[in-house]
Amino acid sequence: MSQLNFSVFTLCLFCLTQIPCFSQSSSSNKSPNILVIMVDDLSVADISLNGSALVSTPNIDKLARQGVNFTNAYVTSPVCSPSRASFITGRYAQRFGFQFQMHERYPKSQLEYWGFKHFVNSYPWIPKKMEEIPSEEEIARQGLPQGEILLPDLLKKEGYTTGLIGKWHLGWHETNRPCNYSFDYQYGFYGSHSLFIPEKTEGYVDQKVKKDFTDKHIWKGQRDGPHAIYRNCEEVEEMGYLTDRITEESIAFLERQKDEPFFLWVSYNAPHSPFQCKQEHYDQLSHIDDPIKRVYNAMILSLDENIGQLLEALQNQELDENTMVVFLSDNGGAEYTYATDNGNLKGGKITDLEGGVKVPMFIKWPGVIKPKSTYSKLVSSMDIFGTIAAVTQLSLPRDRIYDGVNLLPYLDGKNRNHPHEYLYWQRGISRAIRTPQYKVLINDMLQDTVLFDMQIDIPETKNIYPENKDLAKQLVQQLNSWSASLPPALWPAVIYYEFKDGEQMYLFDQ
Repeated sequence: MSQLNFSVFTLCLFCLTQIPCFSQSSSSNKSPNILVIMVDDLSVADISLNGSALVSTPNIDKLARQGVNFTNAYVTSPVCSPSRASFITGRYAQRFGFQFQMHERYPKSQLEYWGFKHFVNSYPWIPKKMEEIPSEEEIARQGLPQGEILLPDLLKKEGYTTGLIGKWHLGWHETNRPCNYSFDYQYGFYGSHSLFIPEKTEGYVDQKVKKDFTDKHIWKGQRDGPHAIYRNCEEVEEMGYLTDRITEESIAFLERQKDEPFFLWVSYNAPHSPFQCKQEHYDQLSHIDDPIKRVYNAMILSLDENIGQLLEALQNQELDENTMVVFLSDNGGAEYTYATDNGNLKGGKITDLEGGVKVPMFIKWPGVIKPKSTYSKLVSSMDIFGTIAAVTQLSLPRDRIYDGVNLLPYLDGKNRNHPHEYLYWQRGISRAIRTPQYKVLINDMLQDTVLFDMQIDIPETKNIYPENKDLAKQLVQQLNSWSASLPPALWPAVIYYEFKDGEQMYLFDQ
């Protein structure tokens, strides 16, 4: 049986045979509520649970201890939008052509490309020469393709009230906004970023990063177009600090829905740039000399406080016992912003190295998941879909492959199988495959292959490819087989990201 068919078979089997046992062990016979807290660009090393010496995150740490901490959790892409597309569909986004980050603009001509390449210091971002440039309409339509079925689409059929509060980043054309996908309530923005607070607001600190080529673009977005704030897909004026406002809107949603089952995706944009924090949090971190790191960690401090308020509200509404709470980051920390270093993980956001694709992820569910648990085998953000689909007994369409699996049967320590024998990544020229022991990264343009033994080399310091070419060949064949099953990317990349590690050079499409 192929790996892909085995994943589908496994998911269906657990849906049919395992779930009544778990549902009955919950403290309520009601359908479980689902609360997903997704944060933006948070590194594994950015929280005190994992050793951050710069900021304390007691509420995030507490959440991890109240359930299971997945110490080898991965996202399907090291950039925001494809990662989110996989999470919300339970499928590799590459299966429906969502390989690259969405782009608001491309070079308007080869002349503009030439000028950008020779007169703009954008390193480590390298402009990509393009034979064909998408039209404005094609750019505007980037996002989830019609025909993809999202988790709220399925949950709504089972009587769930659904909400998205915060960042969407899966399309801003009228055909793929969140209101087209069974969200009963929406508040937030459509694009990759938005201002946390209008610039130069008294009591807040704005920190720009001149060394980061992307920062000027980030600030230029302000709260316009896809970066504006929308409620139920209608633009609204918003003057509050966005991390606070996302929490306030989420708590109000809980209060409205406390008597009926709900699915709420709380999608914080912190600590993604632009870097803006409260003065009071900035003042608390006087031990950090670097102003960029200080503002960044002050944003994490605010994020942690808000998550604490949200979880306290869940408890105050007496929803805690019958709610599955999921926490994860959409990708690793963005080292190119000079704000985080991902600890001992190499690479960071944009790269397929561990710093880009390994993320903090926890699940808490009282009465079902044992507190203070850890799980060290490979899991994926897609498994959140698979787990929710199983515990809510969703009827999944049979016309597509689902890659996420139900994690609950693995957590009691009796099941020694791996949820995933392989995890895959692909964005144009950059591809990777991970097994429980090994990881291969391929650059098709550079014709370069590296191999790491992840059981002894988590920091990816020693390329063992030269002495293990046969092993690498087998893994590359597996990766090639998966890649061959994918459709073409729905839109092109516009830029390369270069990452150097000594003499080893990596190049990633973006």
